[in-house]
Amino acid sequence: MKTMNKLSGLAAISALTALPAWAQEATAEAAAATTETVAEVVPVMDKGDVSWMMTSTVLVLFMTLPGLALFYGGLVRSKNMLSILMQTTLIACVMMLIWVIYGYSFSFGGSDSPYWGGLGKLFLAGVTADSMSATFSAGYVIPEYLFIAFQMTFAAITPALIIGAFAERIKFSAALLFSVLWGTFCYFPMAHMVWDANGLLFKHGAIDFAGGTVVHINAGVAALIGAIVIGKRVGYGKENMAPHSMVMTMIGASMLWVGWFGFNVGSNLEANGGATLAMINTFIATAAAAVVWSALEGALRGKASMLGAVSGMVAGLVAITPACGTVGPMGAILLGAIAAAACYFFVTVVKIKAGYDDSLDVFGIHGVGGIIGAILVGPFSAASFGGVKGEDYAIGAQTWIQIESVALTVVWTGVLSFLLFKLVDMVIGLRVDTDSERQGLDQVSHGESAYHG
Repeated sequence: MKTMNKLSGLAAISALTALPAWAQEATAEAAAATTETVAEVVPVMDKGDVSWMMTSTVLVLFMTLPGLALFYGGLVRSKNMLSILMQTTLIACVMMLIWVIYGYSFSFGGSDSPYWGGLGKLFLAGVTADSMSATFSAGYVIPEYLFIAFQMTFAAITPALIIGAFAERIKFSAALLFSVLWGTFCYFPMAHMVWDANGLLFKHGAIDFAGGTVVHINAGVAALIGAIVIGKRVGYGKENMAPHSMVMTMIGASMLWVGWFGFNVGSNLEANGGATLAMINTFIATAAAAVVWSALEGALRGKASMLGAVSGMVAGLVAITPACGTVGPMGAILLGAIAAAACYFFVTVVKIKAGYDDSLDVFGIHGVGGIIGAILVGPFSAASFGGVKGEDYAIGAQTWIQIESVALTVVWTGVLSFLLFKLVDMVIGLRVDTDSERQGLDQVSHGESAYHG
């Protein structure tokens, strides 16, 4: 018993002797944990993310110049080729300038308003090479200048999409003035409402990964309004108005597809697994839409055309844009196929019966394709359809939110675009005279021709 007591005493002494060492270890572990916690909240700028986003920004510019310009240019008659190139180029340049002057502030200026970003970042006030913008991963950031430049390319291409609806008959000055006004009152507020954390549709839970509502429905509806307000081309329905160069159009469409990876994948803001999902979806939804459009033409008209194939490509690109970050690959194929069928029906049946002259089918492809994509992102984002949303995802509730966001976009841009077209018409006139239209806008507006000899 004495021996046991002695042993117990020695053990107790040993334990007490060990306490300071244990306490030191515990303190060191706590300090390390605290250091790790602090490190977690320090923003990380990953050079891989920055490199990818710089590349994406240039890719979206490539969509516009030369992609969209050549795509549209090939679709018009040769006497109007340069007018389309010039309108696309100058609209993009003007929009870049007003974006940094006030557009970025109106969209992402820090206001808590649900409708616009405020005046806090006019002339890029407070932005430096050291200021950062958040990404979708906590603690990871990219330079604010990079975010500004990336969003600037979206603001540059969206008004340029609209001009295809009234190509071959609008005044150059009118196209520029309308683009500035439309960007100010339609695009910038919509970008804030959908993509800013304080925006109305963002808070409402609408999904628009890369611009189904902000870009395509917004531009598509404005294009339809413009085509109706400006009126049909001289000789529409009586004269041959076939595209003058399907080679140019195919080249432009291919450039659009390549550049669209910047558009869609870049909208992930980081180079990670989410970006790869957007990437594969942008491939296969587009491929599916081109195949379906060509198959429909072959079955219903006896021949599949190059025009149909590239129209399908663009319809697929448009439809997958709002959904590319949340639907699965099989859902992307189905989405592309549905969009191609809907857009094909619209441009070959509905437009003809309605009787309006949307020269390059901007509404029929961008408007309709954008609506299809923005609504179907609701069900197709669910895990049961292969999407990324989990078990707590409510398909019906989200789809209704998507429908509401589409309706708001249509009404917002529809009403304001009509008023802006009317305003421009009152101030400088929208349309060239009949003789100028017959001669062609290349010579009338720019004093040069695309082709000689």
